[in-house]
Amino acid sequence: MINIAPAIVILGQNSVTVARKIISVLPGATLYGLEGRTSEVDVSFTNFGGTLRELFMQGRPLIGICAAGILIRTLAPVISDKRQEPPVLAVAEDGSAVVPLLGGLGGVNDLARRIAEALDVKPAITTTGDLRLGTTLLSPPPGYHLANPDDAKKFISDVLAGAQVKLEGIAPWLSDSKLPIDSKGDLTIQVTERLVTPTANCLVYHPATIAIAMSGMIDDAVALVKQLLADAKLEKASVAGIFAPVAAAADPAIHAVASALKVPTRFFTSNQLESLLSQGYSPAQAAAIAATGTSPITASTPHIAIAIAPQVIDPNTIGQPRGRLAIIGTGPGGSLWMSPEVKEILKSATDLVGYKTYLDLVGSLADGKQRHESDNREEEARAKMALDLAASGRYVAVVSSGDPGIYAMAAAVFEVCDRYAKPEWDSIDIHVAPGISAMQAAAAAIGAPLGHDFCAISLSDILKPWSAIAQRIAAVAEADFVIAFYNPVSKERTWQLAEARNILLRHRTPDTPVVLARNLGRPGQTVKAIALDQLTPASADMRTIILVGSTKTRTIKRSDGNIWVYTPRRYTQQ
Repeated sequence: MINIAPAIVILGQNSVTVARKIISVLPGATLYGLEGRTSEVDVSFTNFGGTLRELFMQGRPLIGICAAGILIRTLAPVISDKRQEPPVLAVAEDGSAVVPLLGGLGGVNDLARRIAEALDVKPAITTTGDLRLGTTLLSPPPGYHLANPDDAKKFISDVLAGAQVKLEGIAPWLSDSKLPIDSKGDLTIQVTERLVTPTANCLVYHPATIAIAMSGMIDDAVALVKQLLADAKLEKASVAGIFAPVAAAADPAIHAVASALKVPTRFFTSNQLESLLSQGYSPAQAAAIAATGTSPITASTPHIAIAIAPQVIDPNTIGQPRGRLAIIGTGPGGSLWMSPEVKEILKSATDLVGYKTYLDLVGSLADGKQRHESDNREEEARAKMALDLAASGRYVAVVSSGDPGIYAMAAAVFEVCDRYAKPEWDSIDIHVAPGISAMQAAAAAIGAPLGHDFCAISLSDILKPWSAIAQRIAAVAEADFVIAFYNPVSKERTWQLAEARNILLRHRTPDTPVVLARNLGRPGQTVKAIALDQLTPASADMRTIILVGSTKTRTIKRSDGNIWVYTPRRYTQQ
């Protein structure tokens, strides 16, 4: 069973088409491309060997769209324990061949079949047991755990030599296979959620049929759950998930137990549990019944209930996950300025919320996502929509350009949470992912004008009065801060920039350096420096960030006619 998103590694642009076909069936996969030879990839690398070995050691399934020999020679120094190695496959550049190389215990053959189906080819599977028995006993399908893999090699050899197998328990993947099943067989396969002691002639598979339901704050929850399982003689490997009312989704005890047992969490709305609660069941009991369709067993407490389903539980089909809301900053321009964290969020999110222009900047990372576009001024409505979507169990990314906490959507989301305080929002996992701000990008493009104390002021008077803006400009000008002006000019608002310049000229000399940076990181980028007395409303628009130097800010003329602008870190008398 593969629980970690695969890494697809390519060495040339010709492989991108095949990689995209593979990603279509492995949506969480990350595309790694060789820098200088590939574009439109998730991660660029310069050292093929180092990158590949690092991913392998992390346990990431590897799909190399390249020659099998390259993968084998590169990974040879770090191959040691076949029980721990992740799946590794080689795929031909034209998609004509899919060859599983390593990771038989990690599900490499199943992964090869999925990829081959997407590419409309037959996988080159060479595992004898897989071919003759129609199943891989060492790598059971999702929902089953092999308790004694060390006994499996001899077991499979005996089966291939003609031994018959007695099947105890229910497992369609075994009963429908080509295994020589006989009720009087000398070998046994046991499928059970109970604690048993395996023997050499008996393979034991634990099916994911146990649901643990929780509600309320529980002290030492991990130890208590493990003790309840032990008292009931149940195997923790058979736990399919932790289930709870959605109102408890933020309870750290629930997530601690899920993390300890390495299982997902799923939550039920009050409507889904209403009927069971009305019958007198506790919230934990109701959640256990909703997850399994069966009554809880006796090994329970008031806030913990355990139930066993008649068949394997797929948590993805039950209830909803905890809602997640990521407020992200994509940076001021293209994907090169987007952090790896933001890219991972965009890949994992189900829904993108934002101003259309900002959503368009995300590019191919928006493929397959639900887009929720709105006007740039509808911040409160946008925040409410994002929170409501997340409360329903979605993974929502609110997209801002630059940094989301600087004149952007992070403050808007928290303001809405504070003002309306809807109970269903309490369950949401909210995370702010920073981005490169426009003032940082502008400063970097021309030197280091923000090298000493600076501040940022928005010249938009939509959300605050001009009197407050003017007061702040005067105060920071007198305090000799470098100033970054956001939202300097719009079609309806032009006079504020001229008034800001006039205030500054009371404290700055006319030749004070001013940096005008427009369309940063986008087509048509321009970055130039002018003198303060040359600053007019015609100098800028809403796509422009303006940096005004302090009395200490200096310029350096370059041989090509351009200049560097910087503010010294050491304030000394000049």
